[in-house]
Amino acid sequence: MSPDDLKKQAAARALELVTPGMRLGLGTGSTAKHFVDLLGARVAEGLDVLCVSTSEVTEAQARALAIPMSTLDETPELDLTIDGADEVDRELRLIKGGGAALLREKIVAAASARMVVIADDTKLVERLGRFPLPIEVVPFGLEATRRAVLAAMATAGAPGELVLRRRPDGSILLTDGGHYILDAHPGVIADPERLAAALSAIPGVVEHGLFLGLASAAILAGKDGLIVLGNLG
Repeated sequence: MSPDDLKKQAAARALELVTPGMRLGLGTGSTAKHFVDLLGARVAEGLDVLCVSTSEVTEAQARALAIPMSTLDETPELDLTIDGADEVDRELRLIKGGGAALLREKIVAAASARMVVIADDTKLVERLGRFPLPIEVVPFGLEATRRAVLAAMATAGAPGELVLRRRPDGSILLTDGGHYILDAHPGVIADPERLAAALSAIPGVVEHGLFLGLASAAILAGKDGLIVLGNLG
């Protein structure tokens, strides 16, 4: 079974959590894309849901599938968000932002009564930090912010390289909000809460990819079947 097949398995299990009338948050990324495809098929069969997307890419996908869409201004409270993750540990702490949508993903997750993560089981780690930690920053004062982030990482016991994310053509990647992303490479994050607090205190940092205390469950698909962490509710 391919990694893509495993992602589809996790997405299909998450779809079973959706009931008529739900207000849903739709994540961004390769696994979340499968969930949106499956949800679109259910909507075509008559399922009544109202959704908020976490990125322009997901918004376009959902609208192409005729999934009813809203905004967080119109629908500020959501019942359930289904989203992927770049890493998840057994305490349901996440690294997200590989798709450059971490700011909207975190806002939507925080507005949801439940957030369920879907991924293949290679994303399960004992300690976060193998995947680069995305940090969304404002373009103004980039070098000053970069130095402050490096200092915060060292103070939090997670020193490492910072790389400004670029597109394949070499241009600087801009998020949907017009910000830059610095990818941090600490290797291992021994104390995610400490690092998150240190990064949040830097004025030029818009948001970081540590999602702590937001996920209520994770569905991880592997060759031996599904692993569920937390409570699917």
